[in-house]
Amino acid sequence: MTSPTTLQRSAEPVVSAVRWTRAQWLLLMVVCTVLALDGLDVSMVGVALPSIGQELNLGTDSLQWIVSAYVLGYGSLLLLGGRLADLLGRRRIFLIALAVFAAASLLGGLVDDPAILIATRFVKGLAAAFTAPTGFSIITTNFAEGRERNKALSIFTTFGASGFSLGLVVGGLMTSLSWRWTFLVSVPIAVAVVLLGMKFIPKDKPSAENSGHDIWGAVTLALGMLGLVYTLVSAPEQGWGSVATIAGFAVSAAILAAFAVIENKVKHPLIRFGILKEGWVARANLSAVGLFGSYLSFQFIVTMFLQSVLGWTPLGMALALLPAGLLVATSAPFADRLIEKFGATQLILTGLTALGLGYVLFLRVGTTPNYALDILPSVILLGIGFALAFPSINVQATTGIKDSEQGLAAGLIQTSTQVGAALVLAVTTALVSGHGRSAGTVSAQAMLEQYRPGLILSAVVAIAALLVAAAPSRRRIRS
Repeated sequence: MTSPTTLQRSAEPVVSAVRWTRAQWLLLMVVCTVLALDGLDVSMVGVALPSIGQELNLGTDSLQWIVSAYVLGYGSLLLLGGRLADLLGRRRIFLIALAVFAAASLLGGLVDDPAILIATRFVKGLAAAFTAPTGFSIITTNFAEGRERNKALSIFTTFGASGFSLGLVVGGLMTSLSWRWTFLVSVPIAVAVVLLGMKFIPKDKPSAENSGHDIWGAVTLALGMLGLVYTLVSAPEQGWGSVATIAGFAVSAAILAAFAVIENKVKHPLIRFGILKEGWVARANLSAVGLFGSYLSFQFIVTMFLQSVLGWTPLGMALALLPAGLLVATSAPFADRLIEKFGATQLILTGLTALGLGYVLFLRVGTTPNYALDILPSVILLGIGFALAFPSINVQATTGIKDSEQGLAAGLIQTSTQVGAALVLAVTTALVSGHGRSAGTVSAQAMLEQYRPGLILSAVVAIAALLVAAAPSRRRIRS
């Protein structure tokens, strides 16, 4: 097997630029738009939560489930979504899931019942759990491995990161009209992409493995992941040492253990565990946990700090973080060239270093910060770190994987990103839980000190991911 480093760093002295046909560009734009919609949806709703709570009379505990429901649906079925795309056909799964996403967005923007609103968020998470890894595998099976695929994946992953970052600003603008627009704005875009996808996504045949569906593997995996994610997002409220939390982890672990036993016995397993024996695949997945987990937690803390402590408006807060999003968005045309020149591993190390430094620098911020001197340097470092590491991690995670398992590899990296982020965010929330409730009775300095452990955790997680990425491989891959 060829080493991923060899694949990513071609020895050819001069290579002509990658040239794609109009159909290839349209295919790429279809799947990239859907990933951007996923990112936009998460960040837009985060900005709109105070307005939703005010109109529907929801408290903080209820509002958190508007976010958590999406994470539950998304994180619990990502791996299954990628594998089913391999087995049942990527085009079919992608278009059906996108249509469900559009319908749930429309319903969420029209309802007044909080329970139905939360249910639509769960359904949207389920839909995204199929569109994200399926879109990823559509790219990896339609663009040749090497320069062509690296360029496509760098654009694809940049769209996702940019959608998440720029969604803060879009969410601020939409919320100024009505929080409902943060749901409804996605509907016409999703419908248009379904129509374009029907024309420009090539039809693919289901895998030959279809003759041996691993039904019990799929059931135990989905239930185990659902239980794990549910327990993680519930732990801050229930208490990490509570009977409910301990039981939740125990039951989830037992179900996932049953899944592992099933996968080692069935003829056509849902997951071939041997894929993780490739050192670069395991490191890429762990790096994804550190990258997105630390960033999501940092953004959560900073959002509360800037709005609750310093009194910034949602739009003002979003604009403060915008430079990071712009850096990620403008890096798209160059990411594949950087990966080819320096290799994915080197860019991951550089990106995680920048990320960790950005978190450490932010620890010096006080209650009367100067934006240009105290906040902007960290924002720029985070943008650079995300721009370098995010596409490189995704390239590393799928390099050298055969076409029939690209959906599995894509599902693994997406699951690591989302479930890892849920874990880190849950720990972060536990560290600062209850502090926001006393915002009106304590000083700004006291509030900042209560948030500081969450900021430190982001730095620690990023540094840990850097150490994992830098660890030498125990297995040498023959060229």
